[in-house]
Amino acid sequence: MVKHWQHDDELFDLMKRELFSAVIGDVMDKLNLRRQFLPANIQPIRSDMVVVGRAMPVLEADIFEIESPNGNEVMKRPFGLMLEALDDLKQHEVYVCSGASPTFALWGELMSTRAIRLGAAGAVVNGYIRDTEGILKLNFPTFGWGSYAQDQAYRGKVIDFRTPIEMEGVRIEPGDILFGDRDGVCVVPQAAEESVVEAALEKARGEKLVRKAIETGMSACDAFKKFGIM
Repeated sequence: MVKHWQHDDELFDLMKRELFSAVIGDVMDKLNLRRQFLPANIQPIRSDMVVVGRAMPVLEADIFEIESPNGNEVMKRPFGLMLEALDDLKQHEVYVCSGASPTFALWGELMSTRAIRLGAAGAVVNGYIRDTEGILKLNFPTFGWGSYAQDQAYRGKVIDFRTPIEMEGVRIEPGDILFGDRDGVCVVPQAAEESVVEAALEKARGEKLVRKAIETGMSACDAFKKFGIM
């Protein structure tokens, strides 16, 4: 198998140009990776947004007061470790957050501004987003449940980051690849990324041949017999 990229810049550019969430999900199914899509209600704030990058998982928890003077050092901070997590983003990384109740926003415009400055690839949150107009103007790939302005300051704190997290049984490890578009966000485990991406490229290119055959009159049954793709 010929590898089509040398580093993450080339890999993510290739994935953006040629792949989409459905074809990545299909090949992961064949590789017995069948719980890789994040919940369906996690959608881009604009339908043409695509996110691809390495996961920087962030764990959020509900709280009931903005400061806990008798708690540990993390709980004494207004946002817990949120600011530290944000500042720790690296180039091509995706801030991916889960763990709290969906009663407040987990991402906003100022966070997006900082993430862009650091070269991050996007944000994927298992909850709401606020400052939507500002994020749209920044054109920063952001995925979540939708828009809701209620702040996390009195309701949630980041309690850890660069740690494995789960969303409805889907495990996200630091360094896994996240790929998201209007049809969903999928997680490509780092250990399987080469085989998944190569297989997805082959399938995506094959689907173009199938489409041309069907457009010229070939039946769906005959197309599947010939190409093995549908």
